[in-house]
Amino acid sequence: MDMGVAIFPTHYAVDPATMARLAEERGHDSLWFPEHTHIPASRRSPYPGGGDLPRKYSHTYDLFVAMTAAAAATKKLRVGSGICLLVERDPIVTAKEVASIDVLSGGRVELGVGLGWNREEMENHGTDPRRRTGVLRERVEAMKAIWTEEEATYHGEHVDFDRIWSWPKPAQRPHPPVLVGGNGPGVTGRVLAFGDGWMPNFARGDIRERGRSLLAEAGRPLDLTVMGAPADARALAELEEAGFRRALHWLPSAGRGEVERAMDAFEAAVAEVNGP
Repeated sequence: MDMGVAIFPTHYAVDPATMARLAEERGHDSLWFPEHTHIPASRRSPYPGGGDLPRKYSHTYDLFVAMTAAAAATKKLRVGSGICLLVERDPIVTAKEVASIDVLSGGRVELGVGLGWNREEMENHGTDPRRRTGVLRERVEAMKAIWTEEEATYHGEHVDFDRIWSWPKPAQRPHPPVLVGGNGPGVTGRVLAFGDGWMPNFARGDIRERGRSLLAEAGRPLDLTVMGAPADARALAELEEAGFRRALHWLPSAGRGEVERAMDAFEAAVAEVNGP
């Protein structure tokens, strides 16, 4: 099983470049960053984890700036979004950002996308939360058209453009993997419709059985990556048996010492699963 780590890239924690070098030096295959452009002060949308919203949510660097710093500091490490809130982003601009990082990194980008949970945040970007599923699908489809077509065209309900030129095209062919995040009842349909893989949260529901079912139903290769995997060898072995290729462990948004202690525990659990 491949191992990777994820961290909220805050200005008070290990910086993205240092974090990336640390992950690469310690044998991780990938480093992932989440994003929030801002956090509405209203707090009308409850935090899914319960209780008060952690400080790190409102203190992150921009996602693609953090990914660029991480990619520039490393040679082999894959750099991913976990997740990119595409329902809050312009797809033409985002397609260029992703392609640019992919080319500059030599083809090391992984794009996790999802709906998000903070309704006020979506509304501030002009997205109706009730329509976010359709918005996400069309924006992914439009980006894939931009990445793969010399003169891209897309006509949908939420995204609409005629014949555009946009370079660079991604280094990866046909494009960087698009992993659909989420654990809700509709996520399987989204993965099958426009995803190259599934990236669920470990702590929510029986993802092992759902992963097996998804692989059987897809009839095509799918990348199963779990977010928030524990430092527990038995749990990791069960995920691997269910078809998950990569486990990502959340690191604290903290100084290097605390981050490395968390990495030590996770790496020991992965080593137990992978063997000598």
